[in-house]
Amino acid sequence: WIAGMGQRAPRVLGYPRPVLVKCGTDAVLKCQIGGDPQLDVIWERKNESILPEGRYHITQDGKVYSLYISGVTMEDAGQYICRAKNNIGETYAAATLKVEEELQQTQPAPPPQQNEVKPHFLIKPLSLRVDRGEDAAFSCKLSGEPLPQVVWEKDGKQLNEIYESSHYHVGQQDGGWFQLKIFRTRAPDGGVYMCKAINKYGEAMTGAVLLVEPIPEQREGSKTNEGKHAKFRCYVTGKPKPEIVWKKDGENIVPGRRFLIFEDREGYYTLKVLYCKQQDTGLYICAASNALGNTLSAVQLSVKGPPVRFKRALLDAEVRERDVAVLECEVPEESISTAWYLEDQRLQPGHKYNMEQKGTRRRLTIQNIGADDDGVYLCEMPDGGKTIAELAVKGTIVKKLPRRLEVMEGENAAFFVEVEQDDMDICWFKDGLQLQETHQTIIKSFGKTHILVFVNTSYQDSGTITFMAGRSTTSSKLRVKTARHCPPICPVSVQMNTDCLNGAILSWSASPNLQNSTKSVYVLERQEVGSQEWQRCLTTETATSAEVLGDSVPCEGDYRFRICCVNKYGRSGHVEFPKVVHLAPGPKIKTPLKNAVVTEGEDAVFSIELSANLIGTWFLNSQQLQDSGRFSITQSKNQHTLRIHQVPNVYDGAEITFIATGVRDSATLQIKGQEFSMSCFAAPEEKFLPMSEMDTKKTTEVGNPIVLYCEVSHPTANVQWFKDGQELHVEEGLNIQSDGSMRRIVIQSAEYFHSGVYTCQSNNDILSFNVIVEAPPVSFKEIMQEERQKSAMELDPVVLTCELSRPDEPAYWFKDGVAVLQSDNITIQSEGTMKRLIIRSAALPDAGMYTCQAGDQTMSFSVNIKEPPVTIVDPKDDIHMERYVSEEVVLNCELSRSNGEAHWFKDGLKLQESENVRLSAEGPYRRVTIFCASKLDSGEYVCDTVGDSIFFQLIIMGKYQRICFSILYCY
Repeated sequence: WIAGMGQRAPRVLGYPRPVLVKCGTDAVLKCQIGGDPQLDVIWERKNESILPEGRYHITQDGKVYSLYISGVTMEDAGQYICRAKNNIGETYAAATLKVEEELQQTQPAPPPQQNEVKPHFLIKPLSLRVDRGEDAAFSCKLSGEPLPQVVWEKDGKQLNEIYESSHYHVGQQDGGWFQLKIFRTRAPDGGVYMCKAINKYGEAMTGAVLLVEPIPEQREGSKTNEGKHAKFRCYVTGKPKPEIVWKKDGENIVPGRRFLIFEDREGYYTLKVLYCKQQDTGLYICAASNALGNTLSAVQLSVKGPPVRFKRALLDAEVRERDVAVLECEVPEESISTAWYLEDQRLQPGHKYNMEQKGTRRRLTIQNIGADDDGVYLCEMPDGGKTIAELAVKGTIVKKLPRRLEVMEGENAAFFVEVEQDDMDICWFKDGLQLQETHQTIIKSFGKTHILVFVNTSYQDSGTITFMAGRSTTSSKLRVKTARHCPPICPVSVQMNTDCLNGAILSWSASPNLQNSTKSVYVLERQEVGSQEWQRCLTTETATSAEVLGDSVPCEGDYRFRICCVNKYGRSGHVEFPKVVHLAPGPKIKTPLKNAVVTEGEDAVFSIELSANLIGTWFLNSQQLQDSGRFSITQSKNQHTLRIHQVPNVYDGAEITFIATGVRDSATLQIKGQEFSMSCFAAPEEKFLPMSEMDTKKTTEVGNPIVLYCEVSHPTANVQWFKDGQELHVEEGLNIQSDGSMRRIVIQSAEYFHSGVYTCQSNNDILSFNVIVEAPPVSFKEIMQEERQKSAMELDPVVLTCELSRPDEPAYWFKDGVAVLQSDNITIQSEGTMKRLIIRSAALPDAGMYTCQAGDQTMSFSVNIKEPPVTIVDPKDDIHMERYVSEEVVLNCELSRSNGEAHWFKDGLKLQESENVRLSAEGPYRRVTIFCASKLDSGEYVCDTVGDSIFFQLIIMGKYQRICFSILYCY
């Protein structure tokens, strides 16, 4: 929700990571939050605000807000809340502080046995950034004996404490893989997710951040004309289920004649403002809260008046039951005619309604007021100008029935009425017949409240429902809509692109006659040429293309494909794709890597067997290995082997990784200490032990760690490290370590300025390292094929998103080969590695092929823009009509588009034109005119489009007759 031009509610841009510090040191908690206008940010702990005094210090640097805590104690551990708000909305993020006690001197623990291995993350979950509504999935790979149990947490809380079980799924696969999937992400899903692995020998923990990006919307807020309806929806998740309050300009909105508040079938909290007045202009806020927090969303509503205004508007009125009500207004000129409406029903003069015109004054008098006369009245001029008033009727019935109620077949239809006194005699009627309670008709009374429920409704339950209390009545028209129980129609426009190596791209389109009201899925099947059996290989609800690769087939061969559409009522026919494609399965791991436990100084051997003869690469802690004096790399057909000679203790806990085309596997190396006997020896001369050429030449990419190490001949030798002649000391991001005879320097994340000559110097010897830090070539991160095939309706937003491997590379967008420039309708965004092109309101010319180019790499998107389906506008005329024999009858149906196609039916048969029946179209209106009605014209009339329909119930009565005639002109 966006309120006003350029204004934005607070939004968390970077969630705080858990902070672990030792007792007595200082701690810093950081949170990145954006918003406009200026934010008011406070830090809280245990629901109390933290004041910037004593041990607490609060700072702001741009959009980063920090809380400093000096001299941390064990009591400081726990959760801290960073809360931000402005006059548009409010948000918060949780930060966890963990405090570690000073370790006491203890005896070293014995090394674990080979079958006693504590958990270790071989592959950690990656942080994610997704658009709202997309699924988010975290994956990690673990080692440990026995295999550890895994628990996922969000912001320090168990997932089942904050989410319903249907919102997430935790899974496990062979090989030590664990997954967490969050379905249909919403803004509150953003945060820090921790994965904790536990077995009886220890535990390991790692974390990843999820950022949920809002889908850009129109920035100018919501606009409507006076007299029209406005509808606002917001989606909120949380556990416990949040309480929702709607506000206008800070004041709570009370449901009434013009303000409806409800939760719709899709789970959206909805506010509907009926027959908008200009005083309804303002800021509308959806406020959600539960025991754990609160959030706000806001939108600005602007109500536009007509070009010609009434000189004097209608005024709201209140009358007693069975009194007379008078509504009066004044038009600008005496010649202007007006029409009167009770909500969407046009009023006609008669014994109930008296309509007068005196000069510019227009008056409506309502006789014998009843409960159903309570409502919203409109006086309308021919140019569409309206004036609106609410008429409140005070009497026996305090809360009347709705004028109409529509439910789907099989749902329950519930009616509620409230009267002014307890224990009144009441009756319920349907189509004039009194109702009695049955197993499908429930009638209950609770003091002043009376309830009628039709259980599991069917089409026959449609009709007029009437409630009577004494002399007072209120009525409602019930319509039970029947679902069309039809099997789906075959997909069309099937195509196969076989240009890609060892794969094919299949595409198709939904049939233009496919009904959207029933959920349907596409089923893709394959068949090997020469076989009679079809195998299912893909099911999808929304995608209209799929990439089929050789990895998806069991064996090499020629394959054909076909597709069909399935819903709960049946299956369409199959459509076969026009070509055959040759596919071969990719390589697989036959024998995976195994963890190794060796004694210091022994050789360590790692081996992996593949299903195909491929060239592979070995890595030690992300550093690529080459065949050298320390490492022996061999390959025998499909078998790859790495031998590490005379393993030093510095490699304890190292991660060994093997990567080949389409194949990746990892294992860990653990070092056991040697058993020594006591002996006397003389300290040798301090010298560096010889190293291979590979060890002294280091080339790496920006962001990778740098580890330089050397081995001295005596464990007590003193060494110094230099870079380009300047001595190095321990600082943030740079560690200098000494472990026995090993000396090493560790740079956690390489930057360009880390390039240079590093020197390790002892009293009697010098060893140099040449380090080169290169920028990695830019590349696009892979995304799902369906994310590159975008389909949208006209006026809907279209968002194209891609992610680069590094943030410093610019990206350029092209459409059909022509550069795309930013405009009022097109926004081009660059946030770090994320690149986006946003079409705010799509039009048919926006369809085409879009390309994002970075360096010499490109990624393409196909955009298809469709016209929205034709729907039917809520009718102003009554859909239940009673007319007399010989009268002219006109049925009106208004479409959402003037060029929309519609068909008329009577009692299930298509209606045909005749001398007495005319079918006409004028702009968006589709009409049936019966010039001289007879009782045979009674029945059910349906105006039907591809995506919508409306029913008219016509009853022709025979109290009086009028002569109908027509004039024929002859020339």
